[in-house]
Amino acid sequence: MTKLYGAIEAGGTKFVCAVSDADLNIVERVQIPTTVPAETMAQVFEFFDKYTVEAIAIGSFGPIDVNKNSATYGYVTTTPKKGWANYNFLGDMKAHYDVPYVWTTDVNVAAYGELKRGAAKGCQSCLYLTVGTGMGGGAVVNGKVLEGFGHPEMGHITMRRHPEDKYEGYCIYHKDCLEGLTCGPAVEERAGGVKAYDIPKDAKDWEIEAYYLAQACMDYTLILSPEKIVFGGGVSKQEQLFPMIRESFKEQMKDYVATPDLDDYIVHVELGDDAGITGCLLLAMEEAAK
Repeated sequence: MTKLYGAIEAGGTKFVCAVSDADLNIVERVQIPTTVPAETMAQVFEFFDKYTVEAIAIGSFGPIDVNKNSATYGYVTTTPKKGWANYNFLGDMKAHYDVPYVWTTDVNVAAYGELKRGAAKGCQSCLYLTVGTGMGGGAVVNGKVLEGFGHPEMGHITMRRHPEDKYEGYCIYHKDCLEGLTCGPAVEERAGGVKAYDIPKDAKDWEIEAYYLAQACMDYTLILSPEKIVFGGGVSKQEQLFPMIRESFKEQMKDYVATPDLDDYIVHVELGDDAGITGCLLLAMEEAAK
C-alpha cells in the first residue's frame, strides 16, 4: 500500500492542502479561502478525512508559537488576521488526526522547499524572503529549519532610511520596519496609490525598494551567512529589481565580507508558488521516518 503524506500551507489569503506519495507525486491538492477558523478548518478536515497519511507538516502565517515547552505551542498568536489570534491550530489538527506533525512558519517551509528542490538545491543553508502583501523570511541552517524560543520575524527589522524616501511606513506595529517600507501596499502607497505593476520600471520607487531589500540582504548575510538568498512573493516578480538589489548590496556592503557571485547569490524563487507545499511534504516525510 502506498504511503501518503499531508501538507498544509496556511496563508493569510488562502490555505493550500495537499497529499502526496514519497516521490512527491500529488494525489490531490486544494485551495481554501482563509476566512475564519470555523469555516476554513471545516474544509481542511473535509479534505484530509479522505486520506490516511503518515504525517502532516503545517507551514502557517504568523506569528505562531513554535516553542514546544510553551502552554500555547501550536497556536497562531498575535496575528492581525481577524478571528485567528490565539487560535489553537495544531491542537485542532491533533484532535482530528493522530499522526506526527511538523509545525512551523509558511516562510520556513518555503525556504526548505527551495533548499531541497529549488534555487538553493545542493546547499546546506539558504534564506527565503517573500515580498508581497506582507514581508517575511525563513531560513535553513545546516539543513535544519531555523527556530529558537520562537521563529524569525525577518520582516520587522529596523531600516536605515533611504535619503530620498519620505514615506512613513505601512506596518501597524513599527511603521518603517522592513515590511513597512517594502511590502506591496507600501510600494503602492509610496507611489500615490498606483498599483505596483503600473509603476514604470525606471521609476525612483524601485530604486528605493531595492535599497531596502539590499540592506536587508546585507544584514542577513552578516548574521546568518546563507549560501543563497531566494526572493519570492508578488513584488519580487518585478524582474528589474534583481540587478538593482545586487548593485545596492555591493555598494552597502563595501566589500566588508566575501560573498558568492551576486548573480548566483541573490536570486528569484525557482519553485514559484509550489515552494511552500513542496517544503511541507518533504518535512512530513522526514517526520514520519523518525
